[in-house]
Amino acid sequence: MAKNRVICTTNEIDYLSIRKAMSSGARTKEELVELAGVCTECEGCKSELDGILSSVCGCKGVSLEAVVNAVKNGADTVDKVGEVTGAGTGVNEETGEPCGKCKILIQNIIDLGR
Repeated sequence: MAKNRVICTTNEIDYLSIRKAMSSGARTKEELVELAGVCTECEGCKSELDGILSSVCGCKGVSLEAVVNAVKNGADTVDKVGEVTGAGTGVNEETGEPCGKCKILIQNIIDLGR
């Protein structure tokens, strides 16, 4: 699971703000500029945005592509996506409790189909 840290050093935009924008439908850098306020030009944006955009579940290492494919193949609930990909089924290493932080993003992918 990724810890919160500043990604866009120019605009002081942190990882969680970027993930919230993704949970609202951002799937491209341009959409992150609009929804999260990243600059796309600082070293943090250049080195990390592609990886953040391509990942859904850090606990299980599940990509956006894998979740979108699961949805396109009929997984129409967060639980079904989890059964197919493992996304949303991780455990917080610090507490031992279920993580599930990516479930909002998974639901958004289901809702938007992308």
